[in-house]
Amino acid sequence: MATTTTLTLKCGTSWSDAWQRCLTVAPEAFRDDRVLNLWNGSWQADGRALPATSPVDGSPIAGPPRLDRATAHRAVRASLDQHRAWRHLPLEERRARVAATLDALTQHRELLALLLVWEIGKPWRLAQADVDRAIDGVRWYVDGIEPMLAGRAPLDGPVSNIASWNYPMSVLVHAVLVQALAGNAVIAKTPTDGGVACLTLASALAAREGIPVTLVSGSGGELSQALVRAPEIGCVSFVGGRDTGAAVATAVADLGKRHVLEQEGLNTWGIWNYTDWDALTAVVPKLFDYGKQRCTAYPRFVVQRSLFDEFLAAYLPAVRTLRVGHPLAVEHPEDPCPALDFGPVINAAKAKELHDQVAEAVDRGAVPLHRGSLSDARFLPGQDTSAYVHPVTLLGPPPSSPLHHAEPFGPVDTIVLVDTEAELLAAMNASNGALVATLSTDDRSAFDRLAPQIRAFKVGHGKPRSRGDRDELFGGFGASWRGAFVGGELLVRAVTRGPAGERLPGNFPEYHLMP
Repeated sequence: MATTTTLTLKCGTSWSDAWQRCLTVAPEAFRDDRVLNLWNGSWQADGRALPATSPVDGSPIAGPPRLDRATAHRAVRASLDQHRAWRHLPLEERRARVAATLDALTQHRELLALLLVWEIGKPWRLAQADVDRAIDGVRWYVDGIEPMLAGRAPLDGPVSNIASWNYPMSVLVHAVLVQALAGNAVIAKTPTDGGVACLTLASALAAREGIPVTLVSGSGGELSQALVRAPEIGCVSFVGGRDTGAAVATAVADLGKRHVLEQEGLNTWGIWNYTDWDALTAVVPKLFDYGKQRCTAYPRFVVQRSLFDEFLAAYLPAVRTLRVGHPLAVEHPEDPCPALDFGPVINAAKAKELHDQVAEAVDRGAVPLHRGSLSDARFLPGQDTSAYVHPVTLLGPPPSSPLHHAEPFGPVDTIVLVDTEAELLAAMNASNGALVATLSTDDRSAFDRLAPQIRAFKVGHGKPRSRGDRDELFGGFGASWRGAFVGGELLVRAVTRGPAGERLPGNFPEYHLMP
């Protein structure tokens, strides 16, 4: 239904409100007009601060202060000095400092979430969940770290973290704090596309508790020599796309360096001999959380042709319920934030890319089954909406389209029809490996037979799979993952040294070892 009431910004949630709160909470890390880099144990007003805009409404926000290559090398050498001191700290002391950091993050939970809304366009519910998952996940390690570290030692150098922008807290901050708990100094590069203020605040709270964290900004090409190839680095942890990940994989393989490289894959949802359509209808809106801008999103449905009419009858009503708009737009200033499925994509350039890909696919033969409308969205009067993409569903993307074989990383679903089990498997394995997949079938024996042939690390039976928290493991098959698997005890094993000759579970050039 179209919005009939003029909306306004929720009271106290403007970018200027959030920025002023940052200046008050962590004045050491924020200046009047920029964030600082953190290295050598202090905040540095170096680097060239780039302009940035919020995907929410195109308004100016703080951009990353990009370092040059020489300064990045100095930061890495300083981190090694921190590492050599930190690794000898007793575990109880490390645990106490990480626990104190979690208490500080909890105290400023709402500010961290508000920064995520403005910087990467997360709806309020999902922004809070990102912060909460980081805090709760690291607490699980704080409570149970001793047996995970039995017989193990920190690495010889700090862990270098290069992560995408979509989960700054529950992926990047979570990893950094667990790596530090395990005895390593940590380096994190702020994502180019967003999250710098949120990460700066989180790093400031950690640094106050004595966590040896380095936070720097810069282009991947400029800083890779320091953050990936430098001999001081003990491990490289990367989350991002396959193109950049392939370059990192080549570098770490050449150097024989410990690595965790989580890359994208086309996660697929298969429908085969299936009748529980109410369950599918219920789950479809959840699959669009954050506009499918996550590594475990499901952008491809592979549907048995004879079930296509029933599939559409279940799918289309669900996708038409999706709520899109400005994450902070309310009818009255004191109202709670709106309950949205997603807001903008990460920037206007990405929105244009998706619009162009959809138009090209349709021009080459894809059939548009659903297109959301601007009239159904919640926006402020006159706001910039250039970063918003409304849900689109296409049948039969042509082989020449990127939507046929790659993850769109946006609210675009594609459907492929198949007639045989062999075709089902071929379509579900279209991207040479994935992180997750799901097969909906009433026949348990069919699931047991087909699931092992789907090249995804996790395969759900009629239910979505996720990255997971606490003791749930995570990895990928094929080109979606390189290096050690993580999650639970495996995350600690990935960033510590074990017995001589140990083979870590993971996907390595010389072997693939499942946990």
